[in-house]
Amino acid sequence: MMTYFQFALVTFTSLLFIVDPVAVIPTYLVITQGQSVERRRRTALRACIAAGALMTVFGIAGTGIFKVFGITLPAFRIAGGLILWLVAMDMLRGERTTQEGTEEIVEGQEKEDVALTPLAMPMLAGPGAISTVMVLAGQSHTIAGNVAVYGSVWLTAIICWLTLRAGDRLVSLMGQTGIRVVTRIMGLLLAAVATQFVITGAREALNL
Repeated sequence: MMTYFQFALVTFTSLLFIVDPVAVIPTYLVITQGQSVERRRRTALRACIAAGALMTVFGIAGTGIFKVFGITLPAFRIAGGLILWLVAMDMLRGERTTQEGTEEIVEGQEKEDVALTPLAMPMLAGPGAISTVMVLAGQSHTIAGNVAVYGSVWLTAIICWLTLRAGDRLVSLMGQTGIRVVTRIMGLLLAAVATQFVITGAREALNL
């Protein structure tokens, strides 16, 4: 029971830290600034549903993708850990350049509908989040494990939606400095998760 609880906790926290919805708020407010409050909320809802669906699809298709390209789970775990490490280093600097660069922000300001791109992908469900789901789903071989993985995906999506809905209030309450502090804390924890991914992957590869 404890092992399952630990797996579920690591799965949920890993996804929440990598998505980091609080850090998405400033860009979300910028690219939806021309929208009414009601439309902005609909955009947030659609984006979070799309992000959850995207992570779910890649999680389910992950095993098949590994087989097609001849990739072992340990190899992908190491690769995923390295991706998470790059994202974590960005977050420790209070940045998100691996998930939302200048090009995405400019494109979002020019687009009429930003829910799917760039908000859902890559700002919420970026390469780090997708690779994390694929690794976690790949190592889950039970119904309970799948419930933990996909339950975490959709719980993260719900938290993202609630966070974006309260975006204006959170910015007023926390300010840009507060958001960067939260991002750095999540980056530190994510760096530890990334390191564990690499260590576990290397250990599994040596035992193959």
